[in-house]
Amino acid sequence: MTYKIVKVEALEGYRLRILFDDDVCGTVDLSDRLFGPVFEPLKDPTYFRQVGIDEFGAIYWPNGADLAPDALHSKLRSQTTAAA
Repeated sequence: MTYKIVKVEALEGYRLRILFDDDVCGTVDLSDRLFGPVFEPLKDPTYFRQVGIDEFGAIYWPNGADLAPDALHSKLRSQTTAAA
């Protein structure tokens, strides 16, 4: 099944609060993943806050950096299951 992100909010510390179309939600910390040519610009907090959702329900930034919704969904789902 393909999951779509319906809401994303940039938080302090390079974290994203994410809501999926099946109501799975949570916070993902990207502080240790902002390296390489595409993700390096996201270290600027102002630029990081320019996060959006594309027509496929994936997170993206204006420079073309993006995050796959399925991997994020799996991570948040496992966090929820571990907390229960």
